[in-house]
Amino acid sequence: MRNKNIIESFNRAIDGLIYCFRTQRNTRIHFLAAFAVLGVSLWLHITKEEMLLVFFAITFVLIAETINTAIEATIDLITQEYHSLAAIAKDVAAGAVLLAALNALVTAYFVFFPKLNPALPKVFESIINSPAHLTLIALCLVVFGVVAFKISTGTGRPFSGGMPSGHAAVAFALSTAIMMISSDGLVASLALFLSLMVVQSRVEGGIHNLTEVIVGSLLGVLFTFLIFQLYKQLG
Repeated sequence: MRNKNIIESFNRAIDGLIYCFRTQRNTRIHFLAAFAVLGVSLWLHITKEEMLLVFFAITFVLIAETINTAIEATIDLITQEYHSLAAIAKDVAAGAVLLAALNALVTAYFVFFPKLNPALPKVFESIINSPAHLTLIALCLVVFGVVAFKISTGTGRPFSGGMPSGHAAVAFALSTAIMMISSDGLVASLALFLSLMVVQSRVEGGIHNLTEVIVGSLLGVLFTFLIFQLYKQLG
């Protein structure tokens, strides 16, 4: 049915975005990443031109994801049975989202890395200069904290599923330790990227939901940071 007026058109468009957010996990992940990137943009005081590139990259990814959702819904409406052409259409739409995401990563590299590379070593060096054995202590406490958390909430098994994600906690504990020990911004960035890959795999595999991996990640970061900070104060 045709929309009666422009207000109704806007309402239907917003309803479409709300549907994507409620039903599509990847859309929620994209929105979360967008908020994080915008927060980092404010912290780094990027220029107007750089902010324009960031906004374009974010919008491009979200547009590709919404179009992908529309294509999938249309194909499911036409046929519920497997068809090679339907599979191709869905794969191509998903490929468009992947290209948009790669464009966003390239944009983030050129906009943020020149500012983060000299800044990160100074921040971490000012926080602490500590021996490597603190990493083992931090990891042990993170694992203990995760198991205790799961027992208290009664979700999942000690080393599989439940609240919070132990893999996310350990991954971010390691990346946080690397950031504090290393004086190289590239090394710190790679460690963070690997941690994000671990988190993405746990969500993608259906083992954890987004809340569980976020809580696990924060747990790993906080435990490790507190251990290193405590050593600094006592030392």
